[in-house]
Amino acid sequence: MNSSYTIDASVIVSAFSPAETAHPSSKAFMTRVRDEAAPVILPTLVLPELASAIARGQGRPGLGMAFAEELTHFPNLVLVDLDESLAKLAAEVAAQYRLRGSDAVYAAVALRFGTRLVSLDREQLDRLEGVLPAGAP
Repeated sequence: MNSSYTIDASVIVSAFSPAETAHPSSKAFMTRVRDEAAPVILPTLVLPELASAIARGQGRPGLGMAFAEELTHFPNLVLVDLDESLAKLAAEVAAQYRLRGSDAVYAAVALRFGTRLVSLDREQLDRLEGVLPAGAP
């Protein structure tokens, strides 16, 4: 792999959820990233997104919290605070490329740190084509 990644919450949730259509590719991707200890740079926003997605999807709040906590132990993970500078970049990306706020935050992290954005969100990937390296798992 030899790259660094910003991984959208959609991929992480899919890797955990066998009922998801993209589960096999998401799980294989996350396993490769973990095994190769590739750098992963994510906004802290990922934690409440994961907790919410798992708790709501499975009806188990404790599992959602445990899943978010477990992510913090992922090898070579750097969590980036959404400070004013990053928020302004995300706002610019959101406005320029007509992205939802959370999608723009992941894109801003990828732009700031020069990582490849990995997402299952087709709109996010389509609108960022040519802006930054991005693709599905």
